[in-house]
Amino acid sequence: MPGDEPLAQGIERFAAYLRNERRYSPATLANYTRSLRQLLGFLDAQGVMHWRDVRRDQIQAFIAKTHRAGLSPGSLRDMLSAYRSFYRWLAREGEAATNPAIGVRSPKAPRKLPQVLDVDEVGALLDFPVDDPDGVRDRALFELLYSSGLRVSELTDVRWRDLDMAQGLIRVTGKGRKTRIVPVGGKAIAALNALHEQDHPGADDPLVHGRLGKPLTPGAVRARLKRRAKDQGVWKRVYPHLLRHSCASHVLESSGDLRAVQELLGHADIGTTQIYTHLDFQHLARVYDAAHPRARRRK
Repeated sequence: MPGDEPLAQGIERFAAYLRNERRYSPATLANYTRSLRQLLGFLDAQGVMHWRDVRRDQIQAFIAKTHRAGLSPGSLRDMLSAYRSFYRWLAREGEAATNPAIGVRSPKAPRKLPQVLDVDEVGALLDFPVDDPDGVRDRALFELLYSSGLRVSELTDVRWRDLDMAQGLIRVTGKGRKTRIVPVGGKAIAALNALHEQDHPGADDPLVHGRLGKPLTPGAVRARLKRRAKDQGVWKRVYPHLLRHSCASHVLESSGDLRAVQELLGHADIGTTQIYTHLDFQHLARVYDAAHPRARRRK
């Protein structure tokens, strides 16, 4: 398509804005540009000459067409985000009075149930030797992740001053810089006591440190957990968020208290927490199928 057409010119100017003023990464810039060029091809076939003339139903039709071609709901959401950003920029430039991408929805993605470890698998994972400093540190790390359902970023931000071992509580800062106080179980407290006796940290020191006393990075925590899982013969893909999922699932399965699990995890919306009820029902269904005499399927 000729580069001097108004639609193409708009994309190039927007890309320059993202690159030079917003300092977007090359990957993000490429995604935005590709999404807009795909829309451009659709609009050109409909005879649209200017971005200000695009209607919401045209963008909705393009999203529907792209979905039928096999693009995932997540990718469609990213495309719509690019279009909304583009039209906000056009409005600032005085080249569009309305944002036709507002109100256009992408198809809903099927919600995947999180993977979890069962109680025996958690026991196998955490029952490793603690006869050296690394073992003591790893035990404290992983027991706390599972005990309190922490995100790995919350764990790596924690300082010793945030932990009240006498009360069995820890203060963490989650998404949106929101602070919450969550309980710490007995096994995690014991592991943290052992770590404190080994390292003799100050109140402002990171709870678990790497080299030179600096906090471990989330990547380092993932690598340690992966290595321990392999050593312990846990062959599922093990990562820090799996321990968070497992904590939530096990607490909900035992208590049935969805609101308490929401507070534990720091979810702003209880709808996010409700995914664990599906896991609970899934577990119930398996137990029922295995135990109820009228549920057993004949081979």
